[in-house]
Amino acid sequence: MKAHSQLFFFLLLITTVAQAQRLMENLGRGLIAIPQAGNSVYIGWRLLGTEPDEIAFNLYRKSGNSKPVKLNAAPLRQSTNFVDQEADLSKPTQYTVRAVMNGKEQADSKPFILAANAPIQSYLTLPLQTPEGYVPNDASAADLDGDGEYDLVVHQTRNGRDNSQKGLTGAPILEGYKLDGTLLWRINLGTNIREGAHYTQFMVYDLDGDGRAEVACKTADGTIDGLGKVIGDSSKHWVDRDENSPRFGKIMDGPEYFTIFDGKTGAALATTDYIPSRNPTNGWGGVGGIGGNDNNGNRVDRFLACVAYLDGKRPSVVMCRGYYGRTVLAAWDWRNGKLTSRWVFDSNDIPDYSGMGNHNLTVTDVDSDGKDEIIYGSMAVDDTGKPLFTTKLRHGDALHVSDLDPSRPGLEAFGIHENEARIPGYENGFGAALFDARTGEILWGKMPGEDVGRGVAEDIDSTNVGAEVWWSGSNGIYNTKGDRVGDNPSSTNFLVWWDGDLTRELLDGNHIDKYRAGRLFTAEGCSSNNGSKSTPALSADLFGDWREEVVLRTNDNKSLRIFSTTIPTRYRFYTLMHDPQYRLSIAWQNVAYNQPPHTGFFLGHGMKTPPKPFITLTR
Repeated sequence: MKAHSQLFFFLLLITTVAQAQRLMENLGRGLIAIPQAGNSVYIGWRLLGTEPDEIAFNLYRKSGNSKPVKLNAAPLRQSTNFVDQEADLSKPTQYTVRAVMNGKEQADSKPFILAANAPIQSYLTLPLQTPEGYVPNDASAADLDGDGEYDLVVHQTRNGRDNSQKGLTGAPILEGYKLDGTLLWRINLGTNIREGAHYTQFMVYDLDGDGRAEVACKTADGTIDGLGKVIGDSSKHWVDRDENSPRFGKIMDGPEYFTIFDGKTGAALATTDYIPSRNPTNGWGGVGGIGGNDNNGNRVDRFLACVAYLDGKRPSVVMCRGYYGRTVLAAWDWRNGKLTSRWVFDSNDIPDYSGMGNHNLTVTDVDSDGKDEIIYGSMAVDDTGKPLFTTKLRHGDALHVSDLDPSRPGLEAFGIHENEARIPGYENGFGAALFDARTGEILWGKMPGEDVGRGVAEDIDSTNVGAEVWWSGSNGIYNTKGDRVGDNPSSTNFLVWWDGDLTRELLDGNHIDKYRAGRLFTAEGCSSNNGSKSTPALSADLFGDWREEVVLRTNDNKSLRIFSTTIPTRYRFYTLMHDPQYRLSIAWQNVAYNQPPHTGFFLGHGMKTPPKPFITLTR
């Protein structure tokens, strides 16, 4: 073993002993039953990250008024899914699952009930109360009411615009829904918050560990919370209304706020000034001022956000501004009903870190000390708010971080970059590169001096060891050593674990493809979001076993459909939502140019048993 590998594993050992346990969601079984042809029903449920390896399960069906019948002859140990071949779907049918520990059955799970003659479909329908003229866009998942199951927060949009474009937008609206369609609350962010992918970021997470999630986002004068209370001064209208101005439709004046909302009621719990302020509005431009030092509300109003466990135990929310030039990250703690600033990182203090931000970010523990770092494109910020590294590869549109190369210690990051030759000092910067997520060491790069628009990294091909990476213009997939190993996939967009094996599938628009095998699934009657980005409202492990659900809006914008796989698998893993990196990826998935979530360990063909997450659950 090389010396640096020995040192890494030694540090991993000693820091693992010292680190605190993260406080995470106390989830139920997430039982799901999906009718199929011939009176068969696919059933899936959760294994929790805190449960022992020897746990097993018994599955019960109750048909009509009959007594429950156990469906398995011996306790189920291999997977957390089952196909019931003998259901009578002409009657109301109820399924429950019971854990078996040391030969003893535990209590029933919350039941999943199928109505008599339930339709054969692979999705749940969540009816929406979409306001007139609005379109449901990104969503986020969290337990809003403390019942142990996920709810959704939906961002309703109207006339959203890129920050480079002038023009009026609608007021952004956030809505909290239970999965049965119950509307818990509606928050209208008001006309002083602009609508757009780069502007309206919202974080949904249990920030104080009380078992119920909060919602955190930027607010302004006229924001109305879920109880109808107005934040700031509703008589103030800060939108530039001069159609001849390059600032038309933008908000360049007035106060900016940061608010924590109650996830169950939508009530505003605390509001403070947003950090940082927009001023000076012409101080957020590109590297060397190339294409960037505008004063028209473009570079200044580029926002990102995330949730990170900066103390290793409880989550903090981090609100960010800027990535083409100046970049500021502001970390906040919500504890015991009080909102306090933890730290502020400002690239003005460290010039090498300016211009290194992405249209997205990733949160993970890169140095195995139990505390999270924030990989912000071509730079990383330590849990302390201090600079960790910069690759100096500059701004980009996509970022993927995981154990992409299981043959080397730690995590790797793959990113694409806009290293155009016209920018002095960046003529030879890579357009696509793989780098060490702990040190920023560039492992290899391709397409120097090119502006690369899209890129993906994941294990999609079982004939190659580890993950594959590809990007627009790559002319094939590459392994983690930088060698071409196959032809291009059908898309360069999102990902989803869908079928029964360990490689991941390609999610693009409203369909799922398998590399080298073609189309697996099409969500008829549904649409993706965000224009050419063609992303889902959300993709996450919401219920059932460890594989992911895909949430898409219906074409009439009146509901969301939550699609879940019905393909059995022989693999059993704890819910991905109890892997810290994956769970935090769901929180930031709605930010700017949406990216798919990744686990903090290698999940793919030939993988080792996943490490147990070092977590404790809320009560």
